[in-house]
Amino acid sequence: MSDEKNPSSFANLLKNFFAVLPKEGELVKGIVISVDNGEVRLDIEGVVTGIVRGPELFAESKEFSNVKVGDEAEATILEKENENGEMELSFRVAGHHLVWSRMKKNAEDGITLEGKVLAANKGGLMMQLDALVGFMPVSQLSPDNYPRVQGGDKNRILEHLRGLIGKKMQVKVLDAIEKDEKLIISEKAVWEDEQKAVLDSFNVGDVVEGEVSALTSFGAFIKFGEGLEGLVHISEIVWQRIDHPRDVLKVGQKVNAQIIDINKSKIYLSVKRLVDDPWKSVKEKYKVGETLNGEIHKIENFGLMVKLDEDIHGLAHISELSARDAAELRERFTIGQKSDFEVISIEPSEHRLGLKLLGDKKTKEVVKEEKAEEPKEEVIEEKAEEVKEEKKEKADKKKKVKKESTSAKATVDKEASEAKSPEAKSEGEDKSEEEKK
Repeated sequence: MSDEKNPSSFANLLKNFFAVLPKEGELVKGIVISVDNGEVRLDIEGVVTGIVRGPELFAESKEFSNVKVGDEAEATILEKENENGEMELSFRVAGHHLVWSRMKKNAEDGITLEGKVLAANKGGLMMQLDALVGFMPVSQLSPDNYPRVQGGDKNRILEHLRGLIGKKMQVKVLDAIEKDEKLIISEKAVWEDEQKAVLDSFNVGDVVEGEVSALTSFGAFIKFGEGLEGLVHISEIVWQRIDHPRDVLKVGQKVNAQIIDINKSKIYLSVKRLVDDPWKSVKEKYKVGETLNGEIHKIENFGLMVKLDEDIHGLAHISELSARDAAELRERFTIGQKSDFEVISIEPSEHRLGLKLLGDKKTKEVVKEEKAEEPKEEVIEEKAEEVKEEKKEKADKKKKVKKESTSAKATVDKEASEAKSPEAKSEGEDKSEEEKK
């Protein structure tokens, strides 16, 4: 049989291969024929030998790190023919696309993977995941690794995150976008899955016994059950207002709490709901118009928080203290100071009780000074009349002076006229002679 009639002949294989010769950048498949000295050679369809070497071996990926003779492998063409007449190939380009495709599939299927922390910044961790580097935001850390830093100090958070460098974690892929090279991963997602079975045994309303594991400005974390942890918001610790959870709780303290919400893996607790709300009976203890002696508990910019008893705190607003500003409040009052107050309002549903300061020396002086500075209406009217009379006298005097000045001027003008006239002079002389006779 001639080679032309035999489709498996080398000549036909060569002819068919070059008829559809792949271009640079395209993928080809081949069988590994040798692995030696950092070089891997592939047989491409029995026609061309391809070589993968150096950084193109893509050892970071598990698919290409341990290839053996006889394995089928996919590679990208870099050059159709190199200096040795072989096809220059790359596992890296092909492997890169393959890894991204796998990561996208892992995200869709919710597969748990192992990653290693490479670096840290204030926003989170850079992690090696397969042959890629992904990013884990701080919010995606599990409770065990989450930085609970007092006041949210970014430098201290970064210090905590740097302590995780080199650590291996079980993570899930949240997002994998090859074109943007965006790989977002989460440790918390794995932790949430592990908690689901345990959480199924708890319901909203259940009372649990736990231990305070951490305190932050916004609340307290309590560990309970089999590795579960819940948050007690600062508003759910006690019925009174507090500045910080440490005012009433300590790390390691045993407490009872009620589950008030379960949202996926997040558990919200309340300590205060296990105690009767003292504001329900506040109107039985205090009455509007009643005078009480209270202790200044806190000094705020808007007024004084006054402790009436262990459960009820009232507010004396700055407008009820005759104070000009917050600076004057802090100058006049001190925490622990006791004073008399009048109850001016009670709102049990809002947990509010309004107070007015009584018997304050400074207040009386301020009022007295204000009254002393305010002229009475009679005095104002009297002064207005005096001013009016003065204006009238001045106007009359001015008119009189003007009239006298006009009269004197007229007399002077007349005399001057008479002195200048000869007829007047002669007439005057004749009249004088007659008088003498």
